[in-house]
Amino acid sequence: MLTKEAVLQGTLEEVVGAERAHRLFEVLEVPQGLLEETGTTISRAGIAQALNMMLFEDLLERVPDAKLYADDCVLDGKKIMHDHGAVRTVKLDGMGELPAGEEAITRILRPLGYALNGVYPLERLKMTGRSHAQVEYPEGLAQFFISELHPERFSTEFQAAVGRVTSTSRDPLTPEAKTLLAELEESRSLPIDKAVKLLPVLAKVFTRQHEEEALADYEILLAESAEMAWISTEGNSFNHATDRVADVDQLAAEQKALGRAMKATVETSQSGRVRQTAFLAARVMRKFRTEDGSLIEKDVAGSFYEFITRLPLPEEGKLDLSFDSSNAQAIFKMTATGK
Repeated sequence: MLTKEAVLQGTLEEVVGAERAHRLFEVLEVPQGLLEETGTTISRAGIAQALNMMLFEDLLERVPDAKLYADDCVLDGKKIMHDHGAVRTVKLDGMGELPAGEEAITRILRPLGYALNGVYPLERLKMTGRSHAQVEYPEGLAQFFISELHPERFSTEFQAAVGRVTSTSRDPLTPEAKTLLAELEESRSLPIDKAVKLLPVLAKVFTRQHEEEALADYEILLAESAEMAWISTEGNSFNHATDRVADVDQLAAEQKALGRAMKATVETSQSGRVRQTAFLAARVMRKFRTEDGSLIEKDVAGSFYEFITRLPLPEEGKLDLSFDSSNAQAIFKMTATGK
């Protein structure tokens, strides 16, 4: 068992190995308070940070331009401030073993110390977005932006396809993991050896839980909702991770000069305090079932990497950690139009 010092780093090393953990600490900003944790237990915020680092690494592996950007940051001696990760869910009962909608995700966020931080209607997409911030480190720990798609707002054919696609979903949380989450929620920390057991299971929550869908169902979904089509191939994986930067406009110009494919515009919130842009979504190969039962591969939209600038709230000195429905819907279209 790990003891004494470097609790966060030691825990992460036990889960992903020393080399990968060292790399993540090179790439990402970490709240100083978490770096200073010592002892034989790790706080809920420390476990949340470790999970976020694992999910960020997974995103880099799936989005080549994001990996190149992170490599550039390391070479330049700059660290990335991971602002938020986005996850898409479906508000539908009967999805195999999975809870409906964002509860599939929030059931693990609550024990990690996350609380609702805002609700954002995404009417054009027939979705609802909600942000969740970690209460001890609201500015220093990545938020989660969780969206729910509402199948009942679409055609009956679409609803039937959603039901068929999601019906095979399995619950990645094992009985042991649920017991550990309950312990974490009550005590707000875990012994390090228990955290090491829990973290890989929590990471599996952010993957696709259902089996390969029929190509015919995918085409039905794509015709009405690029977002649901994306969920059908990528599940609850990070739709995007986000770097909080000082000047998103300058960064966008620099990345375009390097030849990296980026969104054509920068989105600005109604308040003017939140500005966002992104790399274009990666393209990935996914398998689909055909009518004769065989599998074929098809090129589809994968995840992407976002950049955000947040300005302080007037007279408060704290960062504006809110989101904007118009911004979010424009950013979501990265996996639909790629523009």
